[in-house]
Amino acid sequence: MELRRLGRNGLEVSAIGLGCMGMSHAYGASDEADSIRTLHRAAEIGVTFFDTAEVYGPYTNEELVGRALRPIRDQVVIATKFGFKILPEGTARERMAGVDSRPEHIREAVEGSLKRLGIETIDLLYQHRVDPDVPIEDVVGTMAVLVAEGKVRHLGLSEASAATIRRAHAVHPIAAVQSEYSLWTRGLEAEVLPVCRELGIGLVPFSPLGRGFLTGKLAPAETLPADDFRRTLPRFQAEAAAANRLLVAELERLAEPRGATPAQLALAWLLAQGDNIVPIPGARKVRHLEENAASADLVLTADELAAIDRAVPETAVAGDRYNPRDLSMVNL
Repeated sequence: MELRRLGRNGLEVSAIGLGCMGMSHAYGASDEADSIRTLHRAAEIGVTFFDTAEVYGPYTNEELVGRALRPIRDQVVIATKFGFKILPEGTARERMAGVDSRPEHIREAVEGSLKRLGIETIDLLYQHRVDPDVPIEDVVGTMAVLVAEGKVRHLGLSEASAATIRRAHAVHPIAAVQSEYSLWTRGLEAEVLPVCRELGIGLVPFSPLGRGFLTGKLAPAETLPADDFRRTLPRFQAEAAAANRLLVAELERLAEPRGATPAQLALAWLLAQGDNIVPIPGARKVRHLEENAASADLVLTADELAAIDRAVPETAVAGDRYNPRDLSMVNL
């Protein structure tokens, strides 16, 4: 698979990475054996970029990823994140008790991540959510010390505004910004994407398939497991979902002549938005992983890209991308 560069300090990763969150978090129960097979198969087919976080589980996703990738540690890039206050008890959602990027918490979180992943150095460390109570200069300053100590190689931010990115990058080079970006979530195009291009920062879109909606295969939200995070999201509610399915039908229509799936078309569209873009679609099954990875070979013409833009305009998407609680933690 083609390699792409994140930042200007030599971090290279596969053009499509693997988001590992759903293997342990947010989307209902998963099969650990299937997840490990998927992680191993990803490496076999050229995926080198794996994304996790301390809050996924919490903690169990890092343990899973670390255990699965340990035999091939020198062949992969592992990204993880800190930034949430995590309570000791409750459901996964209840344990996420706001944000916390105090310097002492960053150090504590990184030590925990290193231990759970079973590695000596985190390849890419993100601040998971911007903490309004801690200046970004203090956050990145602490992260930079961890780089100097050899515990972290490259730095990133998640769901950060263009202004925050500029301030962070002035303290220490930022390799990547991770935010939701897809055909149905395009708010980054106004400010964040241009500043990333200007500063040479990679953009890592999470949920590049609309949390599964853009595949055209996702069951109605009301039929998903009770603990599936998507049941809380406005875009997945019945009325909004009905309107949004019309957009997916258009994507299916455009994918058919290319012998592609709507998911592959959506990922190929993302890859075409710039060579600094590396989407990280999630997959818990090998067949979904392989389908996503194949989109790296799907090159779209200018006419096809324009047709996709016309068929799936963001203005036609029904519903917000987050519920109010989660939207309040986005620094955009």
